[in-house]
Amino acid sequence: MSFKPNGELVPSGGGDHIPLIREKLTLGRRESCDIPLRFPNISGIHAELIFRHGYWYIRDCNSTNGVKVNGIRVQEKLLYPKDRITIGKRDYFIRYELPADMVGKLEEDQEEDVMSVSLLEKAGLAKPRQREEKRGRGFDPADFLLADDD
Repeated sequence: MSFKPNGELVPSGGGDHIPLIREKLTLGRRESCDIPLRFPNISGIHAELIFRHGYWYIRDCNSTNGVKVNGIRVQEKLLYPKDRITIGKRDYFIRYELPADMVGKLEEDQEEDVMSVSLLEKAGLAKPRQREEKRGRGFDPADFLLADDD
């Protein structure tokens, strides 16, 4: 039985590349993890890598030291090829091919207004605010224009 890797994790600073051969992989200090990381600052089950619809996602499994993507602590995040993943104090880069038909669409979907998220949220120090759009009410310019000046 052969497994076709859907990419690989490349340790920063050198080391063996880790082939990503299943759609769901656990990372952590336990022997039972798919990708065992035997370091003291890694939780037993630290994170999961999930391959969905041609894209890799990472999800923190309530680890003590967290997961960062490109220096920003995340709970769950879509990974782009060449993203830097920090688990504990170890850095890895993910390499994989994006689905050819989705490369342009993914770039459009991921454009984010820099003012839409506070710096504390981006750093993982504050809970995400509930956005107006998610509550079913979009931005209404009349609210701004008719607001009482205090």
